[in-house]
Amino acid sequence: MKPRLSVLLGISAAVLALDLWTKRWATETLAGAAPVHVIGDLVRFTYVRNAGVAFGLGAGFPFPYYLFSIAAVVAILVLFVRGRVHGTGRRLALALILGGALGNLVDRLSTGLVVDFIDIGWGRWHWPVFNVADSAVSIGVVMFALTWPRHDAAPEAVSDPGSAPEAAALPDAGEEHDAGAGPLGPAARQRGAAGPLPGRGADGPFA
Repeated sequence: MKPRLSVLLGISAAVLALDLWTKRWATETLAGAAPVHVIGDLVRFTYVRNAGVAFGLGAGFPFPYYLFSIAAVVAILVLFVRGRVHGTGRRLALALILGGALGNLVDRLSTGLVVDFIDIGWGRWHWPVFNVADSAVSIGVVMFALTWPRHDAAPEAVSDPGSAPEAAALPDAGEEHDAGAGPLGPAARQRGAAGPLPGRGADGPFA
């Protein structure tokens, strides 16, 4: 059964609620504090405020990035309402993207900055700090790309309608064996293709 619009919007709402809750927790717990080591130096909670888009990209440029979020939200809602998205995987992917876009949009419209706190890295290498909304958008984009429809038809699967009658008209191998190699049928098989002529052979009179 295809998931209904209410189910997809429910997934987006769950992503939005989780994102807002974790951002509030990070603001109340991590702001002004030292990074919290979750899995050694590999995963840490580090509180930062991001003025750019996902993963801090574009930070420092005076551009209203919330317009991207608004455009994404409107486009996905239109696709959902008009039923233009087919396939459970693609619907789930867009639901994740919608929830993540709404989560960061709330931050941009309320304070102009997005709360990030998930810090992953090793040694001197660290991925840009991100949040739950960024994770949902990234997973959704990858899922949507993997579930994109492919219309490559196998050559052997394509049949020529005009060749069907010709194939049906060809005699079966068993029928050809029973009917003999020529139009004479069973009589030719009994005497053989090179059998004697009626009478006493080639030197005698014909019967």
